[in-house]
Amino acid sequence: MTSQKHAFLLAATVLPVLLAGCASDSAGYPSLARRDAERIAESPPETPASPSATLPPDRAVLARLDVLVAQAKTAHDKFRARRGRAETLVRAASGAPVASESWSVATVALADLESARSDAMVALADIDAIDVATRLEGTPATAMVVKAAHDNVTALVGEQDAVLARLRARMAS
Repeated sequence: MTSQKHAFLLAATVLPVLLAGCASDSAGYPSLARRDAERIAESPPETPASPSATLPPDRAVLARLDVLVAQAKTAHDKFRARRGRAETLVRAASGAPVASESWSVATVALADLESARSDAMVALADIDAIDVATRLEGTPATAMVVKAAHDNVTALVGEQDAVLARLRARMAS
């Protein structure tokens, strides 16, 4: 006999037995209807607020944030104080050849502005670290204060980034 015939005979013998099992009485099997536990998963019950949700912001975190925001504002004030000089020097170097005296002086003024910006970026990085720690601890009140400080410093850095981008573009032309 060929292997095809063997397969046919095997299927013809086994298939009726398998089909008979499917046609048996289903009274002994559990229902496939949705169970109470499955309904709960569709609409989970309300959980009470965690104790950390009602805690006031952490005083140590608030104190550290005050220091970091003050550091960023000091850096921003330094940036503003140096901005006018840098803009004047970049305007004077516009169109000057690379490595010329005016180009070099303007480049140093830009580096000075970037230095002031870096002090704000250090504060922002520290605020980011506090933000991550606060989120992991699950203290919403502290997280809200951290977010406000983060948004404040991010706005300062964003303003500095815009000035630097404009001045760099002018230097490149």
